[in-house]
Amino acid sequence: MKKFIKFLLMTISVIFMFVACGGSDKEKTEVTPENKGSNELVIYSPNADDEVNKIIPAFEQATGIKVVLQSMGTGDVLARIAAEKENPQADINWGAINLGIYQNNPELWESYTSENEKNVPDAYKNTTGFFTNYKLSGSAALLLNIDVFNKLGLDPEKFTGYKDLLLPELKGKIAMGDPTASSSAMAELTNMLLVMGEKPYDEKAWEFVEKFVGQLNGTILSSSSQIYKATVDGEYAVGVSYEDPCVSLLEDGATNVKLVYPEEGSVWLPGGVAIVKNAPHMENAKKFIDFLISNEGQKLIAETTTRPVDTSVKNVSKFVKPFDEIKVAYEDIPYAAEHRKEWQERWTNILTK
Repeated sequence: MKKFIKFLLMTISVIFMFVACGGSDKEKTEVTPENKGSNELVIYSPNADDEVNKIIPAFEQATGIKVVLQSMGTGDVLARIAAEKENPQADINWGAINLGIYQNNPELWESYTSENEKNVPDAYKNTTGFFTNYKLSGSAALLLNIDVFNKLGLDPEKFTGYKDLLLPELKGKIAMGDPTASSSAMAELTNMLLVMGEKPYDEKAWEFVEKFVGQLNGTILSSSSQIYKATVDGEYAVGVSYEDPCVSLLEDGATNVKLVYPEEGSVWLPGGVAIVKNAPHMENAKKFIDFLISNEGQKLIAETTTRPVDTSVKNVSKFVKPFDEIKVAYEDIPYAAEHRKEWQERWTNILTK
């Protein structure tokens, strides 16, 4: 009888051990929101390859965090984040955020101000508490095709600014985007409105815009990349573009084009980064913003064809003209954001009348 009881107790113990081990294995393999991909950072971004390839490997090496990048246009970034707001999949919107976008979608972003904000000049500080400016993008860059200028009997060295876009020889020879569909074309329009009047954004500036639209002969290009590509290919004499791709062309060895910053004034608009509301990897997202505006991050941006927001950090490229050699204009960003739709409608009316 004692042997039977001893055997029974041993059997129960073995069964309990297997049940316990089975429960333990289940706990080990279960994936929870807290531990799923905790060493990852998911980024949605429209940024160019040179910026991406400079920043992401350095961030991964510095932090040990694995970046999952999904590249797409600005509109797609915003549409996806909005569609996923009940179950966020991304942590970071890198490059598709500015004051106007924030004001239109304030519910999509997480509040965060980095301790490295001290590196950002006052003009570009994170005043909303929801997005951080980390780079500057030149919105006024006039790309001249030297060969086409010569064929037209024009001296490219005498072309100095917006006023020269009205030369009769250039009618139908200017490449311009659509401010109602392209953020870079809209930035170019607001730059014109800022500097071409007697006062910023006045009727005198709109008079210039009307004359400029007449020079386009009704032709508007559908993408910003078409503008500089068609200009370097000789389809146009002037591409009304922005600094980053124009400098890239020069870096890549293009010798038939020249970059002109309008003597009337050139605006540099801040490029931003924001954390998605309820981001799955919140702490990693904060580290990414910290890195972007750290001294290391700003020096990496200075190695690209865009400019760091910390203006004390100088660009490496010889084709990026120093600020002290350019007439820099400063846009009233809140005012421009407030009047964006109104100005787009007025542009359309001028173009179609």
